[in-house]
Amino acid sequence: MTANLHRRRARLLVPAAAAALLAASTVACDSDTGGEGTSRSVRTLTPEHSEHAESAGSSESPHAEPEGSPSAGESPRTQRSFAASVSAETERLRQEAAAKLEGVRGRGDAVADVSVNGLPVAASEEVRSALVRITNPADAPAFYAVKVEFVDTEDKVLDTVFVGVADAPPDRTVTAQANSRKAAGVKTFPRVAQAERG
Repeated sequence: MTANLHRRRARLLVPAAAAALLAASTVACDSDTGGEGTSRSVRTLTPEHSEHAESAGSSESPHAEPEGSPSAGESPRTQRSFAASVSAETERLRQEAAAKLEGVRGRGDAVADVSVNGLPVAASEEVRSALVRITNPADAPAFYAVKVEFVDTEDKVLDTVFVGVADAPPDRTVTAQANSRKAAGVKTFPRVAQAERG
């Protein structure tokens, strides 16, 4: 008699447990995905405007890796797309910096906020690089336009490179890189020719 009672209870509990499990699975699925079936934990790769962008040639590139950059496991196409977007943004900032400094007389209003140091290079390298440090003393983020000159031991200017940094945060130091192909292979010294905060 007791065994029959246990069997009846077990038969009643199995459908109830299955229904509860199905409901829990549905709730879990709804909470893990967005409206289009994409997991909310997945980060969408978008080009970031940043003082941390990188490029080659006679333009600037940020010292730090850009936020949202693809990992080593990403496909080559994704990595190329990201590099292209960063390069395009860096070129846009460079052009903006050059345009801003075109009308500036003298050294500009932000020379005291900027310093530059040459980076060590091997004799075989085709690019001479300088690390540009910008400390924004203002109370709000600001765009910085910097003109870096690479000069030789006789103080002759071998190349001029413009660096643009968007939204440099207040009371913090950010870095960017100025790269010159013309100054490669020669003993050169970088210097800040102009700097303007806007």
